[in-house]
Amino acid sequence: MLGFLRKRAGAWARRRQGVDVPPVTLQSRRVYILPTAGGIAFGAMLLVMMIAGINYGNSLALFLTFLLAGVALVSMHQCHRNLVRTVLISATATPTFAQTPGTLRVTLQNDAAFHRYGIEITPPDGAPVSRGILSHGQVQIDAPVEAPKRGIVHIDRFRVSSMFPFGLFRAWSWVHMPIEMVVYPRPNGSLPMPIDAGTKSGSRSRTHSGSDEWLGLRPFRDGDSPRQVAWKAYARGAPLLVKEYSAMGAELRIFDFRRLEHLGVEARLEQLGRWIVDAETHGERYGLIIPPHELEPDSGPQHRHQCLTSLARYGIDRASSDG
Repeated sequence: MLGFLRKRAGAWARRRQGVDVPPVTLQSRRVYILPTAGGIAFGAMLLVMMIAGINYGNSLALFLTFLLAGVALVSMHQCHRNLVRTVLISATATPTFAQTPGTLRVTLQNDAAFHRYGIEITPPDGAPVSRGILSHGQVQIDAPVEAPKRGIVHIDRFRVSSMFPFGLFRAWSWVHMPIEMVVYPRPNGSLPMPIDAGTKSGSRSRTHSGSDEWLGLRPFRDGDSPRQVAWKAYARGAPLLVKEYSAMGAELRIFDFRRLEHLGVEARLEQLGRWIVDAETHGERYGLIIPPHELEPDSGPQHRHQCLTSLARYGIDRASSDG
């Protein structure tokens, strides 16, 4: 029954507010407030105290009762004020691997001249994460999102709330934004990586000749040669970085979904995910063939994301179009 009421209330709030486009200012009309379980218990205690004070004619008990009631009313006002006019700058979900929690990353801004305390972000079926916001400041709040299996997790809405100052009341507002979190297949499998037969194989060059391909800079690790260190960047105050190159004759990997026909669908995707992660870690160029997509050989974080996203979406886009 409680779940049904929450669903109906959520549908009503969505119709009332519509889809949010950042930046979103939480105006007073969309901020709701109700007593918490502790607030209800506190109110019941005040009622008992008032009845007892009237029954025994104890003016001191009545004074204390009305004093505490006044404190509760002030805390209700402060709780509502703590959330109203908070500005949501952005909300995104970072990709993750199956069975590893993802992250709902929300950036909030406080344009008021006072600090805001205990602002909570609560994703669907998730635990709240609380942070404070300094006056005229911004804060980034990362809330965990469960990702039990590969695919796309749709985050249609999340809650921004506060129980400051005493936890007697909760003020909250729903933010409706269509956010998709990509859940890659869990990297798993022990098969050796294939090498494309049409390319020249070889190891990465350590001499960095003129025919080598520049990859970029990476943080210094133990065992790196001092000759590879970017000393000019270090002299300008940058951290210790190492120049990274890839030999033009390096091994080329082509990962083909169709060649793993002896495995089940999910096992194929997990094995391909294992190969993609390992190839990227070793700085190798790799391509992916997974019907109906074929990604040309490349390397780098963006290529890794495109390949893993193709694995995550396999079978999902086709099912959606058929439906």
